[in-house]
Amino acid sequence: MGEKWSYREYQVEEGLKPGSKHFQYFFNVSRGGDKKCNYCVWIEDEALSRFDPSGDFDSIISSQKESWSKWVRGKIEAKDLNSKVLRIGKKEQKEIELSEMREHLSME
Repeated sequence: MGEKWSYREYQVEEGLKPGSKHFQYFFNVSRGGDKKCNYCVWIEDEALSRFDPSGDFDSIISSQKESWSKWVRGKIEAKDLNSKVLRIGKKEQKEIELSEMREHLSME
């Protein structure tokens, strides 16, 4: 994964899905070593240029990471520990329960 941080009594590990050709940035949330949920930011391929003209993943992460971390902190504060995807398209973004995604997302 990547960077690790704590918020309240939760530990968060974040990073791009290893080996993915698509932009899927995960936040794995645990507490006391027990996994609680995953949050994912999924930017559709055609929407990458909204964040970086060349679609560079590292550039997108550096410019948006604080906003996404704030989203995760808000979920933790609200005790909303259901796995969710923030799916960003060319014109809109929406939050979806991971279980409702047509395409399967996993950390494997």
